[in-house]
Amino acid sequence: MSKQSPSERLFALAVEAGLQVTDQRFAKFMDEKDELQAFRKEFHYPKMKDIMFADQSLVDPEDDCVYFVGNSLGLCPKKTEEYMKTQLEKWSKIAIHGHQHGELPWVSCDECVDGDMAKVVGGQHGEVALMNGLTVNLHLLLISFYRPTATRHKIMCESKSFPSDHYAFESQIKLHGYDPAESLVLLEPRQGETTLRTEDIVARIQKEGDSIAVICLPGVQYYTGQLFDMPTITKAGQAKGCYVGWDLAHAVGNVELHLHDWGVDFACWCTYKYLSSGAGGIGGAFLHKKHEKNDFPKLLGWWGHNLDTRFVMDNDMDISPGIYGYRISNPAGMLFPSLKASLELYNKATMPALRQKSLLLTGYLEMLIKKQYGRPVEKAEDPDEVYVDILTPSDPEQRGAQLSLAFNVNIHRVIDELFKRGVSCDKRLPRVIRIAPVPIFCSFEDVHRFMKYLQQSLTAAKAQGSVDHRVDNNHV
Repeated sequence: MSKQSPSERLFALAVEAGLQVTDQRFAKFMDEKDELQAFRKEFHYPKMKDIMFADQSLVDPEDDCVYFVGNSLGLCPKKTEEYMKTQLEKWSKIAIHGHQHGELPWVSCDECVDGDMAKVVGGQHGEVALMNGLTVNLHLLLISFYRPTATRHKIMCESKSFPSDHYAFESQIKLHGYDPAESLVLLEPRQGETTLRTEDIVARIQKEGDSIAVICLPGVQYYTGQLFDMPTITKAGQAKGCYVGWDLAHAVGNVELHLHDWGVDFACWCTYKYLSSGAGGIGGAFLHKKHEKNDFPKLLGWWGHNLDTRFVMDNDMDISPGIYGYRISNPAGMLFPSLKASLELYNKATMPALRQKSLLLTGYLEMLIKKQYGRPVEKAEDPDEVYVDILTPSDPEQRGAQLSLAFNVNIHRVIDELFKRGVSCDKRLPRVIRIAPVPIFCSFEDVHRFMKYLQQSLTAAKAQGSVDHRVDNNHV
């Protein structure tokens, strides 16, 4: 893509096609130009008639729904059923021999897939393992990297961390006999702002880094959709002697990652959001090569033992190098077929190509929202008008696919009306509805349809009650 912003690029393409950017024909034109459009057909895309809460009198039952919640649960790849069936047939026909034989042998099914996973996160061979769930992996890695001392006992995170991360940090601090009130460094946005500035994070690291053991932030913040400057923050933290890790739940499969090249110490993620591995899908973990032979404390299990001697069963631990040594239990064989199906698609599409489409797709959504519901700049606001604030950074390089929308209308009413129109999205209290057009299976026409349903929903929500004048536009 050129140095044009997504909106500039979209306007240029509209002029080239002789169309208005707000016209549905332009959305169709963009889909026709989309080199990734065929990937949509590789997923089961729910129909309006099958969507819970959809009012069939308001939509065409045979239309695809508007699925903008892939940041919470990705759609099911069509290959998943085939790959899962293969494993069930193997279990039913050869039973225990399936550990060593057939597609995705259960004894090594994780290693059959982790190479494809490494491509998505920018890891080298042996730096990525697929195991457990995200928070379990976070705990396992913190046991190694959070080794507090009297002078360096703090964990730095953001004040609005995802609850599971926050609980993990607090529990690790307490486990070592420290007080979270003193050992948890919480990053807050500036007064009147909703996202963190990189320069403020770096300044805080430089100021307090000597007392910080671990910095752990999200690659993409779940509530605001902000994409953090991971390489800059990692470098700043390590310069002060801190270990730097990342929760990539909302970043993996969403933005380009180069964990090895960035020198990230550790990372963990789930795979059921953008990566479409299915509800509760297997988690992932990254450990940089520089820590491959570490002697850090860690919890051990049988599967961390080298494969060559694992079945000698002499209880003399011969630990696998790197992240493989953090594996505790044998891999969950029935969770890998769906991830295999998804990773095949993501690596075929490639993350750079998906990112370029995502910049335009989310840019298109942002442009239409601002055009229709943006607050006026040169005149006073109409107290009875509906406005939509976008909490996600306007800089495309500081966000992924998601836009976090805040309304001066009751969001419970708004989302109920969107549900009636077959729009799949979610709300995060106190006042955000998250919208994520995932580029591998969403289209420009989906964005245009969403805007139609949003207008209908806001009109219906407003009719149920007046505009809320008490909304604090700076409150996250």
